[in-house]
Amino acid sequence: MSARVDPTPSRDSGEPTPLRPDGAKQEDALGNPLDLEAAYRDSHVGEVLDSLDRELVGLAPVKSRIRDIAALLLIEKLRRAVGLSSGPPALHMSFTGNPGTGKTTVAMRMAEILHRLGYVRKGHLIAVTRDDLVGQYIGHTAPKTREVLKKAMGGVLFIDEAYYLYRPENERDYGQEAIEILLQVMENQRDDLVVILAGYKDRMETFFRSNPGLSSRIAHHIDFPDYTPEELLAIARLMLQQMQYRLSAEAGEALREYIEKRRVQPHFANARSIRNALDRARLRQASRLFERKRGAISRQELEAIEEADIRASRVFREHHN
Repeated sequence: MSARVDPTPSRDSGEPTPLRPDGAKQEDALGNPLDLEAAYRDSHVGEVLDSLDRELVGLAPVKSRIRDIAALLLIEKLRRAVGLSSGPPALHMSFTGNPGTGKTTVAMRMAEILHRLGYVRKGHLIAVTRDDLVGQYIGHTAPKTREVLKKAMGGVLFIDEAYYLYRPENERDYGQEAIEILLQVMENQRDDLVVILAGYKDRMETFFRSNPGLSSRIAHHIDFPDYTPEELLAIARLMLQQMQYRLSAEAGEALREYIEKRRVQPHFANARSIRNALDRARLRQASRLFERKRGAISRQELEAIEEADIRASRVFREHHN
């Protein structure tokens, strides 16, 4: 997978946002009270937190942790403004959970929060996997890894399935070289880059036990729970609304059944699997409408996903067999 850059816009100057636009920071260092509400408002962090609530169904414990981290960063900024400091906060993170639980989306919003509070210069996110960092021959890994790190500087580097960097069973594997370069940058340039390592929880725990240097640099461990059936149905309705489709009443019940059956089958990936199911339902809807080849077609028909578009899935046939 190639590196991806989050298109989220950053501020025009690319520089950290000051706490107060009136330059009150120097006066506050003399002991004048700070306006916490104004600092929060001026940071525009609330907009990012609100967007998380809109974009992601459920994930209450994750959203709570993100709010806690945002609060810590804002308060630390205020402490520095009045001359208090316990050193820069540790910001590297670990996101664990099954596929399709919103890890990349949350990482994008975290990059925004870090930028708006002045902890990274740009606020962009680079998402990579092992293939983007590790080379296939001697002398290949270091330049690949450093090129990715160069692109990520001033923002957030999101390494998905990070445990694949470490393959102890292969003595000639070059993943360890990438880890060593990563460790050095996480320590020496932590004021210009935040690293988020992501993957399945059990594999990440094994990975950290095998790489204590990495584990010691991770300040925030956030676990992403699987979605409940009701949350998955709400996600489906939200996705369809964004694409200007709607479920008929019968299709809604069929999708509820589909979710219950699909969740217990292999390779289920939460919201990702739901999106795939909806894409196939849209394909069936288009084929159904196309086969008619007669008369006018209404907006309502173009919008509607019907029961047959859902029940044609092989999930129902496999479950029945």
